[in-house]
Amino acid sequence: MSARAATRAMTVPTAAAPERAPDPCVMVIFGASGDLTHRMLLPALYNLALDRRLPARFAIVGFARTGWTDEEFREAAKASIQEFSRRPLDPDVWESFAGSLFYVPGEYHHPQSHERLAAVMDKVQELQGTAGNHLYYLAVPPSTFPLIIDQLSASGHIGRHEQGGAGWCRVIVEKPFGEDLQSARELNQLINKVFSEDDVYRIDHYLGKETVQNILVFRFANGILEPVWNRRYVDHIQITVAESIGVGGRGSYYEETGALRDMVQNHMMQLLSLVAMEPPIAFNGRSVRNEKVKVLHAVRPLPAGEVRVATARGQYGPGWISGEEVPGYRQEPGVKGKSRTETFAAMRLFIDSWRWADVPFYLRTGKRLPKRSTEIAVHFKRAPHLLFSDFVDISGLEPNVLTIRIQPNEGITLKFLTKVPGSPLRIRPANMDFLYGASFLVQAPSAYETLLLDAMRGDATLFTRADEVEAAWTVMDCILNAWASLPPPDFPNYEAGAWGPPAADELIAADGREWRRL
Repeated sequence: MSARAATRAMTVPTAAAPERAPDPCVMVIFGASGDLTHRMLLPALYNLALDRRLPARFAIVGFARTGWTDEEFREAAKASIQEFSRRPLDPDVWESFAGSLFYVPGEYHHPQSHERLAAVMDKVQELQGTAGNHLYYLAVPPSTFPLIIDQLSASGHIGRHEQGGAGWCRVIVEKPFGEDLQSARELNQLINKVFSEDDVYRIDHYLGKETVQNILVFRFANGILEPVWNRRYVDHIQITVAESIGVGGRGSYYEETGALRDMVQNHMMQLLSLVAMEPPIAFNGRSVRNEKVKVLHAVRPLPAGEVRVATARGQYGPGWISGEEVPGYRQEPGVKGKSRTETFAAMRLFIDSWRWADVPFYLRTGKRLPKRSTEIAVHFKRAPHLLFSDFVDISGLEPNVLTIRIQPNEGITLKFLTKVPGSPLRIRPANMDFLYGASFLVQAPSAYETLLLDAMRGDATLFTRADEVEAAWTVMDCILNAWASLPPPDFPNYEAGAWGPPAADELIAADGREWRRL
């Protein structure tokens, strides 16, 4: 085979299995006038319509306190799509999509409002032929979840399915799912009184990102990785979620959450479980989530006395980001003047499993850091015996690092050592780089497009299960309880534009390591 033919053969894509079409359904969005709906949900649904991936018989019923009519909801949706869609508005597709939009104004806790919603859903089902399938999306604050769940049960729609009526009934629940282990358990119990666990889709938009999904493909479709993906070859793993933005207009919300609840308990623990999990016996929701839960159960709890040295927390003060002066956290709208809420969190965790025993996992996340970046860096152990000590200073040579970049510049990089051309002998690190944009030349769907379509299909692989949520909260509760008992840090303790407080550097330096420079 010629070199050209060989190259051509390598670039031919493998045959894809036919995509299962989602069932006809009515999707009810609680919080239809809110920010999440207009920035994420409606643009995602429109792009699915543009790609002809929505069911042929489909409708969206918005429900919120805002007193809109159907037509006003459609106009608001159009404006949202024009502003936030990843592709421009197509008049013909919009005309069809707009015809599937309906709206019910009401209060989440009023039975009369839910009676009106039930009547509209019956009418829409008759018009659109949606076969009795209902998908509810709770795009509302967590305090509203119990009100809606109770009314859904009382309205009779859930009961019809339980009594053998036609169609299915599913619910998508946004994060944060609880504020600690106890509240998460109570919320799980409340939802499971109305919906079976198989019909509950706890959404974490990180799991819908193409690069996060690719962790599984990268690990389990490439035979060269499995032999080195363990404690024998891996020195440590760093997971970083850095944001350059502050809390903006979300100050009052952030005061109730903080970095640990907002990012670590959900997004970062999901990344941890995907990196550390064992190969599932099949690629389906049950098998994948079983392995992720095993990882979370194996995370070593931090005793109260160890939290002080194994974690670090910070809060940003005034500083500079990209040449612009920005306020400190305590100067943000909705934030208390002497707030003790952390905007930065770092920690060292261990997974007590055969594969990962004694391998530290370092996690850090924060706001007002120098740049926006989410990545997983697998640091391999140094070569056991370097042959070149007579020629070069080997003490400063860097070990191999495999980096999975989730955002921005999505891709994978492997750093290795190589000889610099010429004489005398010199060794420098070099990178092998894979970039999604350059390799596939297509725009990836948004995370919400992927997740909404999966929920319509009944595929829960990329959603979190009840025991998964509770296992993650078990780890976080150890830290939260210890932080509550320790003297509060002297906040603010890092300037906006810095890489966090000195305590984070001290945490990893105590192990003879340092944070990656992003």
